[in-house]
Amino acid sequence: MAKKKKKTTTKKSTKEMLLVGSKTKEALKGKGFNVSSDALSAMNDYVYWLVDQAQKRCKANGRKTIRPYDILG
Repeated sequence: MAKKKKKTTTKKSTKEMLLVGSKTKEALKGKGFNVSSDALSAMNDYVYWLVDQAQKRCKANGRKTIRPYDILG
């Protein structure tokens, strides 16, 4: 009787990709580095976090227009 393989689940981002994959990989590889298969997903998650932080800062300052300092804060 064959053993059943245990399914392993990996946490994948269900968020829409905000980055252009080929351009981002090209920038990362620019100095001779390799890029892992999940690097773009991690960067995408970070961009979503930055957007969230900018929205919170903008709202806290009573504005509806996100400005560069909300992002770079």
